Amino acid sequence: MDQSVGLVVRGFIFLTLFMLVTIFLPAGTWNYWQAWVYLAVFFAATTWVTVYLWRHDKALMVRRSSAGPTAEKDPAQRRIQTFTSLCFLALMVVPGLDHRWGWSQVPPIWVLVGDVLVVIGFAAIHEVYRENTFASATVEVAEGQTVISTGLYGVVRHPMYSGGLIMILGTPLALGSWWGLIVWLFLVLGIVWRLSDEERVLVRDLPGYDAYRGRVRYRLIPGIW
Repeated sequence: MDQSVGLVVRGFIFLTLFMLVTIFLPAGTWNYWQAWVYLAVFFAATTWVTVYLWRHDKALMVRRSSAGPTAEKDPAQRRIQTFTSLCFLALMVVPGLDHRWGWSQVPPIWVLVGDVLVVIGFAAIHEVYRENTFASATVEVAEGQTVISTGLYGVVRHPMYSGGLIMILGTPLALGSWWGLIVWLFLVLGIVWRLSDEERVLVRDLPGYDAYRGRVRYRLIPGIW
């Protein structure tokens, strides 16, 4: 089997099982329409992005398959990734528990808003992949990597994180949980922590990045930070 095919198949199987377990096991029921709609939206968007990478940038797809705490070389990034991974787990578990115990009631219109935010977040990530073939899942500077300043990179310095924050903001809403938004706040802290350390590496190892910081002032949110 081609390496790319194997990565896609294994990745989809793992992600599917992970999300089914972390959402429905805490919920204690399959009768959870918000979760089924969210999963349909999430996997449709994931398939869309994966098909694009398959057709246009298999090398990036392979690089993105190496992620998580164990993939990081720097001890600080391993700690950061451990924290954000636990937060992402809680992002699935808390809405499931909320659904089981009825802690909050999210109107259907806000559930729909959450699903739309998930799509917008994935669309931003897709644009990042189009602009930057070096958008690795780990903090490192690859051989031949250059500074990208076009597209969303002309607006903020870390558009992938911006898209990710939009996507994960939509997740608890789409799953019908106000309490899940608290987890999102912790994920914001984790991402700010990660990109702050990442900038240290980029300034040190990527020629031209310091000048790019002078041209594009905002890291994550235009006009704010």
